[in-house]
Amino acid sequence: MPLPALTDCPANELPVIYADIAAAAQRLQGQANHTPVLTSRTVNERTQSQVFFKCENFQRTGSFKFRGAFNAMSQLAPEQKQRGVLAYSSGNHAQAIALSGKLLGISTTIIMPSDAPAVKRAATQGYGAEIILYDRALADREVLTRQLAAEKGYTVIPPFNHPAVIAGQGTATKELIEEVGSLDYLFVCCGGGGLLSGSAIAAQALAPKCQVIGVEPAAGDDATRSFHTKTLQTVHHPNTIADGARTPSLGSITFPIVMRCVNDMVTVTDDALLRTLKFLWEYMKLLVEPTGALGATALLEKHVVYPPNSRIGVILSGGNVDIKQVSDLIAMA
Repeated sequence: MPLPALTDCPANELPVIYADIAAAAQRLQGQANHTPVLTSRTVNERTQSQVFFKCENFQRTGSFKFRGAFNAMSQLAPEQKQRGVLAYSSGNHAQAIALSGKLLGISTTIIMPSDAPAVKRAATQGYGAEIILYDRALADREVLTRQLAAEKGYTVIPPFNHPAVIAGQGTATKELIEEVGSLDYLFVCCGGGGLLSGSAIAAQALAPKCQVIGVEPAAGDDATRSFHTKTLQTVHHPNTIADGARTPSLGSITFPIVMRCVNDMVTVTDDALLRTLKFLWEYMKLLVEPTGALGATALLEKHVVYPPNSRIGVILSGGNVDIKQVSDLIAMA
């Protein structure tokens, strides 16, 4: 069954437009990696289509998040840069903010959950950020952020609900389509919706017939429920290996963009994610983290019906994985 065609996004009604993504691409030149696009004969045979994997696991800091963080921080006023930047993140946005701060000479402080993957915490500290830990079950990270920002005068750069962050994330899809040509489908992981929003705007501008599919873990299906009910839904501390998609909800900026520019939302189970991780590691030699494999999982597990010989893009959003932890889970699956 073909996916529903949603109303086009009127450029003058959205907080982010394609021109913002094009401008972000200029700022990122010489700073972000132009990540590779890989293909697999095995995947093409399995899907009966031509599939292009945009490998943001090879981006600086190991994920797409560097694009949005650098784009946002590079536009701060001098007095904002002097006061420093505050962010909250389970790891990938934290690393992106920390490295961007190092490159731009801006001090950074990160509010991070105490159960964040060790590899992400260590990398964030390695880039020079100060880390403040909190317990997800006992504290609200956004409340902590507001309190600290008011106290210290920091500028807050949130992980997804920020126009400049969204524009920066959209440059990954811009690069993908400019390199491989028009797509029929694009599979994108979704946590708070920053990457999905930017990807959908870029796809609509460069490949207007492309069907953009957002993918969440089944345990954290707030965006999928929001999309289908047209009402913002939330989820409380979802138990999923896709730690980058444990966000409680879409944001005030990303929700309307997802509703207007995304064609469908689907979910995948953690067991399916583990199967896909094993496939990507073994067959494509790609080290991808669970959140980064959400889009590939929806494709390979056939959560969307598409005709043969489709041209399909998949964003592999990151590769900051706790290898031992995920390896143990794969072995038990």
